[in-house]
Amino acid sequence: MTLADLNLQPTYAEIFVLGAACFILLLDLFLSERWRGLAATLSLATLVGAALITAFVSGVDVRVTAFNGMYVADPMGDLLKLFAYAAVGVSLLYSREYLAQRQLLRGEYYVLVLLALLGIMVIVSANSLLTIFLGIELMSLSLYALVAFNRESGVAAEAAMKYFVLGAIASGTLLYGISIVYGVTGTFSLDELAYVLRQGDVDNIGLLFGLAFIVVGVAFKFGAVPFHMWIPDVYHGAPTTVTLFLGSVPKIASFALAFRVLAYGLGGAQEAWTDMLTVLAVLSIVLGNVVAIAQTNIKRMLAYSTISHVGFILLGILAGTNEGYRAALYYTLVYVVMAVGSFGMILLLSRKGFEAEELDDFKGLNARSPWFAAVMLMFMFSTAGVPPFVGFFAKLYVIMAVIDQGMLWLAVVAVLFSVVGAFYYIRVVKLMYFDEPQDTSPLMAGASMRLVLSLNGLAVLVLGLMPGGLVDAVARALP
Repeated sequence: MTLADLNLQPTYAEIFVLGAACFILLLDLFLSERWRGLAATLSLATLVGAALITAFVSGVDVRVTAFNGMYVADPMGDLLKLFAYAAVGVSLLYSREYLAQRQLLRGEYYVLVLLALLGIMVIVSANSLLTIFLGIELMSLSLYALVAFNRESGVAAEAAMKYFVLGAIASGTLLYGISIVYGVTGTFSLDELAYVLRQGDVDNIGLLFGLAFIVVGVAFKFGAVPFHMWIPDVYHGAPTTVTLFLGSVPKIASFALAFRVLAYGLGGAQEAWTDMLTVLAVLSIVLGNVVAIAQTNIKRMLAYSTISHVGFILLGILAGTNEGYRAALYYTLVYVVMAVGSFGMILLLSRKGFEAEELDDFKGLNARSPWFAAVMLMFMFSTAGVPPFVGFFAKLYVIMAVIDQGMLWLAVVAVLFSVVGAFYYIRVVKLMYFDEPQDTSPLMAGASMRLVLSLNGLAVLVLGLMPGGLVDAVARALP
């Protein structure tokens, strides 16, 4: 076998990110404290380079496989990767001042972020159950280290330990399911798995047994109920910059994981996993929205909010149609935009020696900064699904996809608990506009963060007023 047989061109972006991460890791060994910020600049340059490679060198209009079918390049993968680059870049821009103020601005942070991104890219383009597992482990190991990055924080160490232990159990469960499916079908390849299931000559009991374990692994990576127990503690305990990254970009990998494995590879067993996802989706929407009401810490509130949004993404997938998959993909991308901005606002209000993690820290924000109070209002209204913000259309497309499949009761549950969830989002708006500020100090963020966060806030409005562009991109990715 030669390199030409492997067809490396579709993987150039992954190779570039891996090489850049190794270079930054080595370079950081020789940098003095004065030049620590160079790792951040090089990381952003890496994201730009990877985006250019994905868009103009490795990008494809049709489905192409590489590495003997273990890797696939297609329009959906390109779209997810480009969004991942953008989300990681924005999160790094938001994080730089926070890290510098707490003496955490080190090259290792950026190397871990790039390696987590590499794991996400591998998951997005995986065409084999083993490739998917390798991508999950690469992403997860980097995230465990990031959660514990602040070595002086006992809370962060505790959160990382919980995440690691539960993540290891989930990875073992997923691997066990993969081994059972391999034993039943005789293949790891998603292409061959889809073909075998279409023939209908598979031991159904063995397949269902393996499928159940795989769904548990997928549900944990999504953070769906009842496999959600790690999300509130990890979001709360991790440094806010890590929470920002963890609460947004990996959801792209979670969608890709569910789509590649369930919708494509195990599409022939759709009736079985649809029932499983129905339970997960309903429990996530109900519990996420109800428990979020009781939270006083905004990171924990957004953690439970994430769980409820996961339920909506699963609703689109369980619809089992192209319209449902498009709605789930659209919802995932919209959620990433909203989550990055919401956690970015927490970073904006934080400063050296002060973490703006409580809801009360947002009291009277309108008196301190009317513009950024309006930006937070846009994030909260969009996340709640209030028109004309983009979050409304994301929920609408998912609900329409579910109704088209005759699952009216699921649509009713989604709408009812969206109304329940609107309470805790509107509560943040009430605190900003109708309560007296507890902290009257000016916002300390730099010009770059203010600019990007403002554009992030405007994006949820503009994408809501003009949703056609993103809808068309999703339709091209999943024709």
